[in-house]
Amino acid sequence: MTEALETREGLSEPLRVLLKDYPREAWEADPGFSQLIQFWFSRHAMFRELCARITELLEAHLDKRVDPQLMKPHHTRYANMLLGGLHEYHHVEDDHYFPKLIVLEEKLEHGFEILDRDHHDLTERLEAIAAASNVMLQAPEDDREAAEGALKEISRLGRLLDRHLWDEEELIVPVLLKHGMDG
Repeated sequence: MTEALETREGLSEPLRVLLKDYPREAWEADPGFSQLIQFWFSRHAMFRELCARITELLEAHLDKRVDPQLMKPHHTRYANMLLGGLHEYHHVEDDHYFPKLIVLEEKLEHGFEILDRDHHDLTERLEAIAAASNVMLQAPEDDREAAEGALKEISRLGRLLDRHLWDEEELIVPVLLKHGMDG
């Protein structure tokens, strides 16, 4: 099974070992389902929602279903929230949470290394989105190529981000349910 975010279809079985005792469908009912896990899920939901909103906005723009004067400020707002939020979130995970979680489950260290590599890959995608968005925002309103370029980049990020977030949840939530770590 490939580990690269671009081609990965999930984490390998050795990294999913805790899912046998803590299956996804039972997480919310688990007594260890803490505020930290709820926070993690809320952030993941927000990032997915921002990708979806940007995608919908760009599609509406290309289909001429949104006022071009409204599209650019909305796109800027959503893109800034997504890019800034992901940078900050990944920094906190890499520097604060992952090291603590590795200590709790050393056998999963390789999984955290994969997630850390994902963060670097996603940073490249965020930079591509920023560049494509800047081209689109500076282009004339009827420049389809610029809008299509921005749509292509956000679509790619959305796919990769969803894979990363899913894998991150399947690695981290069972560790938190097993060991606790609220806050």
